[in-house]
Amino acid sequence: MSVVERAPRLRRFEWAPVRGIWRHEVALYKRYWKSQSFASMVEPTFFLLAFGYGFGSMVAVIGDYRYLDFVATGVVGTAALFTSAFPGMFNAYIRRVFQHSYDGMLAAPVDVHELVTGEALWIAAKSAVYSCTPIVVGMFFGLDPAFGMLLVPFVTFFTALGFGLFGMWTSSVVPSINSFDYVITGVITPLFLIAGTFFPIESLPGWAQKVSYLNPLYHCVELVRDAVFGLDPLADLGHLAGLIVFAALMWLIAVRGMRKRLIA
Repeated sequence: MSVVERAPRLRRFEWAPVRGIWRHEVALYKRYWKSQSFASMVEPTFFLLAFGYGFGSMVAVIGDYRYLDFVATGVVGTAALFTSAFPGMFNAYIRRVFQHSYDGMLAAPVDVHELVTGEALWIAAKSAVYSCTPIVVGMFFGLDPAFGMLLVPFVTFFTALGFGLFGMWTSSVVPSINSFDYVITGVITPLFLIAGTFFPIESLPGWAQKVSYLNPLYHCVELVRDAVFGLDPLADLGHLAGLIVFAALMWLIAVRGMRKRLIA
């Protein structure tokens, strides 16, 4: 019987293990922060410049927005997706299957729900910072500063929390690391395309619009745009509620999936 199997399951939630997980993550982050920061900040900038100036040369205005401003606010959601779902998938799988880091953590007084919470909160915190890059770049290209921009990190935090947990749950159900190709192509790419990032969802067929309303990334993009261009309190509360419900649901299934994999 393994050490993890002998470890008692803790029924209550404690923050001390979460703090310990964060100290572990900070120690690791000090080793790779340069490369991760480069990729996480430069990639959405390329999206912004390519689409903002590429399509922007043909479509100057969408609705009441400059196309460059429209894309700058939309790419924030894309950055939140990529900087949370991918770490949630690949890091969790590698640490569970190859490095066995989670076995070591669970040998300490840490339960699975605390491990999942600590990892997801760390992913969300990093993503919330990195996802603001398109807004900063957009301001250099004419996006007017707004007080509501201070709310953007909070929006991206809840978005990244949900998608980070989604990635962790996915890592617990795929049979091999190569199976993530199915998730990326079949789930993440469609979410990315029907979120209103590069064009309004009103231009989509009716059925696709209805599907978009179930897309957490769409709610993130709408919240970011409203934070930058003007809040719509009633609609924004609905978008925020959608993100919170998504994160809560992903937490439940991520904990359940990881518990099945880690606790025999």
